[in-house]
Amino acid sequence: MANRIKIKKGLQIPLMGKTEEVLRGTVTSEYVKVCPEDFVGVTPKFAVRVDDRVKAGNALFYHKNRPEVLFASPVSGVVTAIERGEKRRILNFTVKADKEIEYEDFGKKEVASLSPEEVKKSILDAGIWWTIKQRPYDVVANPDKTPRDIFVTGFDTAPLAPSYDFILADQEADLQTGFDALAKLTQGKVYLSVSPDTTNKGLRYAKNVVITEFAGPHPAGNVGVHINKLAPVNNGEVVWTLNAINVSVIGRLFNKGIVDLTRIIALAGSEVKQTGYYKMLLGTELSSIFKNNVTEGISLRYISGNPLTGTKIDENGVLRAYDTQVTVIPEGDDVHEAFGWASMSPKRYSAGCTYLHLKKAYRLDARLLGGPRAIIVSNEYDKVFPMDIFPEQLIKSIIAFNIDKMEQLGIYEVAPEDFALCEFVDTSKLELQRIVRTGLNMLRKEME
Repeated sequence: MANRIKIKKGLQIPLMGKTEEVLRGTVTSEYVKVCPEDFVGVTPKFAVRVDDRVKAGNALFYHKNRPEVLFASPVSGVVTAIERGEKRRILNFTVKADKEIEYEDFGKKEVASLSPEEVKKSILDAGIWWTIKQRPYDVVANPDKTPRDIFVTGFDTAPLAPSYDFILADQEADLQTGFDALAKLTQGKVYLSVSPDTTNKGLRYAKNVVITEFAGPHPAGNVGVHINKLAPVNNGEVVWTLNAINVSVIGRLFNKGIVDLTRIIALAGSEVKQTGYYKMLLGTELSSIFKNNVTEGISLRYISGNPLTGTKIDENGVLRAYDTQVTVIPEGDDVHEAFGWASMSPKRYSAGCTYLHLKKAYRLDARLLGGPRAIIVSNEYDKVFPMDIFPEQLIKSIIAFNIDKMEQLGIYEVAPEDFALCEFVDTSKLELQRIVRTGLNMLRKEME
């Protein structure tokens, strides 16, 4: 039986719009976009030019500092555009997709017969190394470093999060092959974290992994919490992290010999008329699942990801690289309330005791309801932050860029997503996730 760890600190935000467990269909789009900015720590360099033809699995770009780290096209077709933003930063690679996808053949391989270097090279050559991240810094993993351990997340507790049991149904073989491949890449352990409610056999009975159950409110599903409770990261150590959905992508590479970036995503949110699950490729345009399926007449916030950590997109946006959820909530910029925060309306929600706590789901919008101000030391972060770290002190040390303090306070263990709930309850209205990302980037530049 798996060990169980109970997380007491945290917050399960009661949002309206939970996803109905029904597969609504397969979504395709004429154009598919891959966004290099999804891959933190990567400086993209062209592997293709406009009008080049690619197969699914061919590289669109590579990492400037590590040319062996390639980034695969999800589809076959013709590269129609490479969009740039400020300072010529690359925003998107756009591919006009073929009606029938043609896959690059990497050859089926038996993981058991491969050496660790051969497993690593197979993943790198296929352009899916980005599925593996590393701590410290929460960036795409450095293939030149051997991880002490690898941590796999088998469930999600974020607001309106999808069910991994539903998404990974019938993928037991690919999951196990993925776990076998990961076990080859470390001399330590592969830790798999699941929920007490997990029923997927590929997760519940996985081999070559150490299975641990995590129970409790969000962020019980965050890999940072799992690392902190199981085997914290010390100065000089490196661990790799990924979710079970990307483990199955790696498994498909070895079982089928192709790069198949198809995934099942959840459409959720209070402004969605018919929630459900859709099968689609990374980079697929999402306009078709929004059309006639969202609230009309109000301003909406479209999010690729969950409401706490997702990326803001527009109604013609695309599914981003690491996301398994698309959310639609009210923007709130067209709302005018009498008495503002002082209103005692039952529609109001508070993580503290400002308003009555009703046992119901709330229709919350994207407003901050206040402006930035000085940090208020009220221990509100500690109530929703279950890691053995002092969050307020760490944030202050990052703002001051005190490297010694940052190291002492555990910055090597954290990622921006670990501070998402702190940001939600923060009365100072600080952009804590941005502050943590800035601190990690500065520290990485200083230390590497």
